[in-house]
Amino acid sequence: MTRPDAPGPLHRRGPRPILQHLTLGMLNSRDWQNGSPPWNASWPNLLADPDLIAGIAAYRRHPYQRCLIDPPAIWEEGDARLLDYGWKIPGGGAPILFVPSLVNRAYVLDLMEDRSFLRFLGSQGHRPLLLDWGWPEEDERQFTFTDVVAGRLERAIIAATEAYDGQRVVLAGYCMGGLLALAAALRRPDLVQALGLLATPWDFHAPDPEPAKRLVDTLPALRPLIQFTGTLPIDALQALFGTLDPDQIARKYRKFARTDQSSESAKRFVALEDWVNDGVPLAGPIAIEALEGWYGGNKPFRQAWRIAGLPVEPSKLRMPCLVAVPERDRIVPAEQALPLAGQIEGAQVLRPRAGHIGMVAGSRAQPELWQPFSNWLSALPKPRTASISRLRKM
Repeated sequence: MTRPDAPGPLHRRGPRPILQHLTLGMLNSRDWQNGSPPWNASWPNLLADPDLIAGIAAYRRHPYQRCLIDPPAIWEEGDARLLDYGWKIPGGGAPILFVPSLVNRAYVLDLMEDRSFLRFLGSQGHRPLLLDWGWPEEDERQFTFTDVVAGRLERAIIAATEAYDGQRVVLAGYCMGGLLALAAALRRPDLVQALGLLATPWDFHAPDPEPAKRLVDTLPALRPLIQFTGTLPIDALQALFGTLDPDQIARKYRKFARTDQSSESAKRFVALEDWVNDGVPLAGPIAIEALEGWYGGNKPFRQAWRIAGLPVEPSKLRMPCLVAVPERDRIVPAEQALPLAGQIEGAQVLRPRAGHIGMVAGSRAQPELWQPFSNWLSALPKPRTASISRLRKM
């Protein structure tokens, strides 16, 4: 099904929301930062950043289009699908079920033919599965985190276990998906044999609570929009993310304007930007829960975040766990992610020399994350098989 706002060929809309980024680019230009606007400039140059506009124009007209074909889906519910990247792998180990964030498309883990974490793991003899959350339909716009974890995610885990003859899964959560995977692993250790947490936030007030506070302060203005649409829309989400590093978009697009547009690096930039701007609206109750509970109340860190009435307590986890904390992550700084590893007994910590997205899809992703993660999977002890007759217990 085509999602409601799917762009046509070569009609890119990013960077989203474009007016915000043009304004921030102007305000962060050298002339404005010198203390006063360049009043002697012409009006077009006064109101815009020519280098930024050149970079955006180059991005929008670039011919690259993602053309990878999805593997078969072994389970579907609503618009969500469980894609089986291990269906052609003979033998192999337990299924590895990847849980992405709810606000970005799942295909960042399968971005390009030579930038696919999932296809790399398949080439190593593993059986990766990807939970594509899809687009929230009308009923899904009422979902809470409990509906997602104790409902949809748990049923996807059951489907994976059934599809692979009762083998307990390895759960691997990326960013927000790590919190969802952690909660699911604590709920159903009978179905999960090991847990991978990739760039997963935990202490939302570290290293400085002010950015979190600024996000929470936007909630009164966002509530009418959430009530009207049933979601926190994509452009509103992108605007919130933009406040975390106001000049980041302008910096990278200025740099892109100077890049050889026929180069592989230009193609990779466009692929990542297409993904960044291809977001998913967040269900209203979840958006409020995340802003108030995670960023406002720091509930995960205080172990006050609850799923189906029970607190999510990582100290109670009793399974092998790998926690990957990128050294150059600006989205989830190490100070936010490392405290989670400290809560899990025996957790193995990996420190990729990469950023939040570069860790899974960048030029150094294979040596920094993909291969170490594959090695960790290969070293896991052979798990016991889950009882098929008891899979669907509540």
